[in-house]
Amino acid sequence: MHPRRRRGLAIAIVLLVIPAVPVAGMATSRPARATAGGGDPSADKLAQILARGTLILSTDPAYAPQSYRVKGVARLAKTKCAANQLTGNQMAGYDVDTSKLVAQALGVEPCFVTPTWSEQISGHWGDRWDIGFVSMGITRERMTRLYFTQPYSAEAERFFVRTSSSVESVQQLSGKRLGGCTGCFAQNYIQRNLDLPGQKVKFLVDHAKFVGYDVERNGLADVARGKLDAFLCGVAVGGKAIAEGLPLRPVGGDQYVAYLSGAVDRSSGLSDTAFIARVNTIVLRLHAQGALRRASLKYFHTDFATRAGHFDVSRLAQQVS
Repeated sequence: MHPRRRRGLAIAIVLLVIPAVPVAGMATSRPARATAGGGDPSADKLAQILARGTLILSTDPAYAPQSYRVKGVARLAKTKCAANQLTGNQMAGYDVDTSKLVAQALGVEPCFVTPTWSEQISGHWGDRWDIGFVSMGITRERMTRLYFTQPYSAEAERFFVRTSSSVESVQQLSGKRLGGCTGCFAQNYIQRNLDLPGQKVKFLVDHAKFVGYDVERNGLADVARGKLDAFLCGVAVGGKAIAEGLPLRPVGGDQYVAYLSGAVDRSSGLSDTAFIARVNTIVLRLHAQGALRRASLKYFHTDFATRAGHFDVSRLAQQVS
């Protein structure tokens, strides 16, 4: 998965638990009543979250260091999370820490669910979760189904080839077998239809055969085995594979930058205006406080956060309702 996408020990998060609210497994099960802020939980996403006392977040339990299941850790004994949701202590990673920090700022408990990547980018979540910080990059095509918040990370993507490959420029990959995450930036770039708000993408590869992967690490391994000519992914993902011993090297420099953002379903049927505005404020505050930079340095030894903090989310011109 990827920018899409991107992946330690979790930064300690102290959760502010609000007064007891009955556990709700689905977001649509809340009774209609006004919250302290005056919102109606039956019609307003932020009011529903505050009334429920939980922020339900999508995650990938096998995408370290962005997100991963902490081995051997049982769910919290005292929790508002539903039985089919993971509690905060059971997940860790950069994306997960971002999720926890946002929940903490809202004053609610983070609860995690694990839908597929395809389910997340397709929208129509049926209120099974509220938001996802899942290394999802912003594209105009995704904006037809999802709202995006202020980015929390920004990561360049590059091609990776086998160490012994004769390829020295991206142009030499034209006509080759190139891998990437299915439904992700890499596929769009290789197929020459990537449209990123605020960026002019220069396509350097032509007539390539795209080979899609649900798990990027598998594609990088196929490059190392000689089954693919190259794989396009984030520098953190490729760098991690190299650090793990795969005989790979980057080629051609950055092809584009993926701005990774919180994603919210446009078809929830609830008003998302107040929720997205609140999350934008929280993420900008986390940037200003240096919390996201510190988390990025912890998990990647690289600052992927600061550039994201300078992104002007208003240029997306989203009509949030």
